[in-house]
Amino acid sequence: QVQLRESGPGLVKPSQTLSLTCAVSGGSITAKYFPWSWIRQPPGKGLEWMGIITYDGSTYYSPSLKSRISISRDTSKNQFSLQLTSVTPEDTAVYYCARDRGAGWGYDHWGQGIPVTVSS
Repeated sequence: QVQLRESGPGLVKPSQTLSLTCAVSGGSITAKYFPWSWIRQPPGKGLEWMGIITYDGSTYYSPSLKSRISISRDTSKNQFSLQLTSVTPEDTAVYYCARDRGAGWGYDHWGQGIPVTVSS
């Protein structure tokens, strides 16, 4: 079964870069045709889709984040990563990685989520 796990620092200072990694087991991030997503949920708010990386490495980002976000992958380690630059306290959230079912069908596998606080 596909399993995902987020890892990275849980506390980031304002203006720094938030960096997280999603390790995938039980399935390949290059398998056709599943995209791999980053989603976050700020306290008291709903889920916010951040971006995806496809099976062949193409990326697509939320317009509200596109100036600050980068998603990459390491196929040899079967993992993909998130970088969000110039963070502010508004970026405080639980961050999730997930596998997309495609065609608007939602997500079939999620990581547990990792809380990240942006604070000085």
